[in-house]
Amino acid sequence: MTANSTAYKAPAAAGTGSTPRRRLSRGPARRPGWTPWLYLLPALVLLGGLLVYPIYQLGLISFLEYTQAQVSGGEPTTFQGFGNYATLFGDSQFWQVLLATVVFAAACVLATLLVGCALAVLLTRVRALPRLALMLAALGAWATPAITGSTVWVFLFDPDFGPVNRVLGLGDFSWTYGRYSAFALVLLEVLWCSFPFVMVTVYAGIRAIPAEVLEAAALDGASQWRIWRSVMAPMLRPILVVVTIQSIIWDFKVFTQIYVMTGGGGIAGQNLVLNVYAYQKAFASSQYSLGSAIGVVMLVILLAVTLVYLRLVRRQGEEL
Repeated sequence: MTANSTAYKAPAAAGTGSTPRRRLSRGPARRPGWTPWLYLLPALVLLGGLLVYPIYQLGLISFLEYTQAQVSGGEPTTFQGFGNYATLFGDSQFWQVLLATVVFAAACVLATLLVGCALAVLLTRVRALPRLALMLAALGAWATPAITGSTVWVFLFDPDFGPVNRVLGLGDFSWTYGRYSAFALVLLEVLWCSFPFVMVTVYAGIRAIPAEVLEAAALDGASQWRIWRSVMAPMLRPILVVVTIQSIIWDFKVFTQIYVMTGGGGIAGQNLVLNVYAYQKAFASSQYSLGSAIGVVMLVILLAVTLVYLRLVRRQGEEL
């Protein structure tokens, strides 16, 4: 190759030298349109059949006079308007049961969240073998049917044959005789079968938090309680919202535990909650319209509590 030879020049890179950079023109953002709804259509149809139609029937019966006479065809069904609700709200027992239900559900939710979150943090502190044992024990409690768990707890606290009274030295003390002791016994059973959901969900959320964040908080001298309150809880807020709403719904409509452990609502109905109260009105007294009205009231209360809770969370700037 001679000195007069023309040196090879590589082509200029895009965006360098004198070569102008081409810009791709982007059109307006395309909206997804109806495509997502087409994918959701089978699930919406299924939910409509399993949820919307029963709610419609529940609301319809609550506005009718629907007793055993109408079910058997002996008398025609008549429209009562808000008459069933007026009868329900005029019953002092309804307000007593409603207050007991709210207090009992709030205690169950608070206890479930405290125990579930504490055990979730504990799972991150123990070794693999104790963690596996605790997880298996918790999932076993979670998988136990409510009627089976309630029967076992009644036996454990039985005044004659139960081992709990013998260990505590309570003799023939009956836990289901007093109103508050019966509610406490049911609360323990509800807590036993509910905390695994909170524990597993919160534990999964904790494992998703970057380890560097927790290590930095520990190096700054923060205690375990301060790390949970200032670091973990804000980052776990979406998960805590989900488990709180689920716990409110489950504990507000507790039926099996109360019905089995207190014999249908306790002595003279002292341990009634709304779900058991609705069952007694609808099936024990054959007042199906009043039972439906109680069901509608429960639905409205749960929707209101859920919407208010979500609104409070969004006000704090948390997107769910």
